[in-house]
Amino acid sequence: MTLEIFGIGEPVLRLTVFAAIFLLLAVLELAHPRLERPELMRALKAQRWFTNLSILILSSLMLRMIFPAAATGVALFANAHGYGLLPMLGLPPLVSGILAFVILDFAIWLEHVIFHKVPLFWRIHRVHHADTGLDLTTALRFHPLEILLSILWKSAFILAIGAPAVSVLIFEIVLNGAAMFNHANLKLPARADRLLRHLVVTPDMHAIHHSAEPDETDTNYGFNLSLWDRMFSTYRERSKQPPEAMRIGLTQYRNPSPARLFWSLLLPFRKMD
Repeated sequence: MTLEIFGIGEPVLRLTVFAAIFLLLAVLELAHPRLERPELMRALKAQRWFTNLSILILSSLMLRMIFPAAATGVALFANAHGYGLLPMLGLPPLVSGILAFVILDFAIWLEHVIFHKVPLFWRIHRVHHADTGLDLTTALRFHPLEILLSILWKSAFILAIGAPAVSVLIFEIVLNGAAMFNHANLKLPARADRLLRHLVVTPDMHAIHHSAEPDETDTNYGFNLSLWDRMFSTYRERSKQPPEAMRIGLTQYRNPSPARLFWSLLLPFRKMD
């Protein structure tokens, strides 16, 4: 089963939107960078980009081999068989779509919290946090094992609520774009940042989550909507340090190792420090 919008298949649509957002943010990062630090020097940045993009490619290939239709395929299956809570409620399609989007966003927020709190999952998720730089490619740096677990988690929610396939596709596209945006090394005007935070996660807000300070890492879990962190008291407005002085990454890996591909792929299997 496949999904098309305006005659464009899901894989082509997602890749096109991803490429457009990636290129736009890459240009904006060059024009309006927030952080200019030694770990973002050109040579190391090139190595980081190679590693982070390689992890993305490996994760995407693995996902397509194991789940060819990904989350939208699960939604199409659920819709075809009438599975889930939303079809049972008989709500208008637009209302069902909006509810599904919001519920899936909460599911991703909750998954993120669990990956921090459960030691077994943290072993995997720390690959994302080990990055000593922070830019749009950090949003793509998720170990293939985490991507696999994430699709299983997401699929369970899709089946449980019977999320409309179109809503799932829109959610996947928005989530991917939002993650690249809030990981971007991008300086927003202070007023724009304050206003946007009422609805979505901004780069300055999410940068706190990537701080090397454990009490700061344990905040601002959102990838898209910002209300969950406010609702569950995990929101932090600002770091103890100004953004330009904030230490990014994990304290035990403050060295060039996280920029290496095989080191990063093997990190979940290394001893926890």
